[in-house]
Amino acid sequence: MDVDQVQQSLKNTAQEAVEHALKLGVEQAEVGVSYDEGFSVTVRLGELESIERQRDRSLAVTVYAKGRKGSASTTECSSVSVKETVQKAVSIANFTSEDDYAGLAEPELMAREQPDLDLYHPWAIGVVEAEALALRAETAACGVDDRIKNSEGASVSTGKGVCVYANTHGFCKGYPTSSHSLGCGVIAEKDNSLERDYWFTASRVPEELESAEAVGEKAARRTVRRLGARQVATRSVPVVFPAELARGLFGHLVAAISGTSQYRKASFLLDAKGEQIFPDFIEIEEDPLIPRAMGSAAFDNEGVATHHRRLVEKGVLNGYVLSSYSARRLGMRTTGNSGGVHNLIVGSNAGSLDSLLKQCPEVFLVGELLGQGVNTVTGDYSRGAAGFWVEDGEIAYPVHEVTIAGNLREIFKGIRAVGTDVDLRGNIRCGSVLIEGLTVAGT
Repeated sequence: MDVDQVQQSLKNTAQEAVEHALKLGVEQAEVGVSYDEGFSVTVRLGELESIERQRDRSLAVTVYAKGRKGSASTTECSSVSVKETVQKAVSIANFTSEDDYAGLAEPELMAREQPDLDLYHPWAIGVVEAEALALRAETAACGVDDRIKNSEGASVSTGKGVCVYANTHGFCKGYPTSSHSLGCGVIAEKDNSLERDYWFTASRVPEELESAEAVGEKAARRTVRRLGARQVATRSVPVVFPAELARGLFGHLVAAISGTSQYRKASFLLDAKGEQIFPDFIEIEEDPLIPRAMGSAAFDNEGVATHHRRLVEKGVLNGYVLSSYSARRLGMRTTGNSGGVHNLIVGSNAGSLDSLLKQCPEVFLVGELLGQGVNTVTGDYSRGAAGFWVEDGEIAYPVHEVTIAGNLREIFKGIRAVGTDVDLRGNIRCGSVLIEGLTVAGT
């Protein structure tokens, strides 16, 4: 893929769509065009199981005419198809209700500069090499312990693409990205009891992936340590969420302070701006311009320039996560978060995961969360879980068939420590989290 050529082609397509929309008499229009390609290879039990190739091109058009909004999309980007898609969007707008809040973001908010965030690192790997890499991961996993009896397989994936956004403000910008991953899952058996677990590594840069052997070995160790799981009696106990699960807690925060949840009055943090919702040591910032990071972007899905901001300071919520539409509904200004947050970073006040486990005589360490028992309207939190009972900083035995219950307001206020073991594989960056006084319901 000639990335410069592809990007220019997408820009031409986007501008053609915008120009055609204006010819049809709309006041405003916006267009998103993307091209993605890649493949994934999966092996299981030493044999190639599947090869999947992907090549997608898509165009999405939204028009605004007399307060009415219409949207249409296509995967065919020929000139004829582009014009037909624009026409469909215009036709749909004729049948929608007027909305005083609909429209593009303000022109003065468009990203004027576009720093190079170093997000494009294609992986020069073929199917044969990817298969060999996956086999190395699975072989390493199966060699860790005799109790590893089966495999869920190992996969290698690589993808790259370009996205472009244009609108009738004269904005037309895009950028290329890449994303790569390697994962492995295995099954262990002891006394006719089976347990499974997995591990994966992901990065925009292939050289920054963990080695195949490291991924396989970690998957195996995570699986074996779950053997011999038992239930525990229901009690209130400190709970530690490891980094890969802790980011989900802050995902609930993002959902609760999103503009959509706020104007719909469907949030347990309704009108919470200026309120202390965390202990005073909690600092949360958004930094969209970190080079190579998974959540980096110079502008959001509306072309609005992204910027660094402190979302939570000394435990106090400073603002919401807003698009232009939700901002207008709330009488506020967009925060450049159309499409979500960009690199939400939770500050640390403690050391490693091991140090968090040593802070209390007894701790439940979460290993896996099951189900979707989270009500973002009330904040009620109830998730099935498996994990480990920890005594004096050491794992005593694995635990299964329990439920973790509480309310997110109290959970947030009950955070006592955030570790330095930050998980960098997503757009929320945080370490392990120690929370006091959650109910772990078992027998």
